[in-house]
Amino acid sequence: MKGRFVRRGRFLGAVEPERARAVLVGMPLDATTSFRGGTREAPGRVREVSEVLEEYSLELDRSLEEHPLADAGDVEVVPGNVALSLERIEEAVEGLLEEGKLPLAVGGEHLASLGTFRALLRRHPDLHVIQLDAHADLRDRYEGEALSHATVLRRMAELLPPGRVHQFGVRSAVPEEMAFARERTELVPVEVLEPVRRLVGSGRLDGLPVFLTVDVDVVDPAFAPGTGTPEPGGIDSRELLRALHAMAPLRVVAFDVMEISPPRDLSERTAILGAKLVRDAALLWG
Repeated sequence: MKGRFVRRGRFLGAVEPERARAVLVGMPLDATTSFRGGTREAPGRVREVSEVLEEYSLELDRSLEEHPLADAGDVEVVPGNVALSLERIEEAVEGLLEEGKLPLAVGGEHLASLGTFRALLRRHPDLHVIQLDAHADLRDRYEGEALSHATVLRRMAELLPPGRVHQFGVRSAVPEEMAFARERTELVPVEVLEPVRRLVGSGRLDGLPVFLTVDVDVVDPAFAPGTGTPEPGGIDSRELLRALHAMAPLRVVAFDVMEISPPRDLSERTAILGAKLVRDAALLWG
């Protein structure tokens, strides 16, 4: 398998890569987190807690036994070198795409998604991005840096025609971000489930490749406290899962769940939610 990987345990029911289309990839990037760090620990913790789940989903009536998931391990990121870490993530995802796999990533800070996006865009020039997030992530610079968890969607949108980035659940932004969103993205404040249903039902994305990226802080911290930048007023975990299931008709070519911070997740409820999202993504699109 192309890319630099290190083994960090194994996800629930994971099989060898040659036996599955969906492949879990850990992306333990924790370089630009601005309030609370710890995201480097997320891939390993999500694997550990996945054993509490069943391989069968009652809601989807599918099981990992029939829709298997492989676990490639973690991309070997480079502490202190953001650019090289993103290159390694991009290389790993490119390798999976070349093999016809569906990358399912666990981060790691949200900036890691840029590496996935770059690999996807080379293969899918008609790519769309769906972001579920409390934050717009559309700043041009954050703390003087162009590559940051607060700029990641700006960097993606700059490489796409207007209207290809669809943002749901956003409840924190600055005027600069909203001005950019009005010109380049489709941003729906606060709401998630109903606007997702409307987008799917509109047929606008039928047959088009979609990168679905979830920042776990889209969920209210009452349900997902284990994140570096908690923002009150979010959705609950059930609504997030329902939104994921509502996107079943879409052609999702990669999925990730980012910004889980195990040191802030004493009950492990955030990591368990992340594990369930990975399992269900494998069952929906793998």
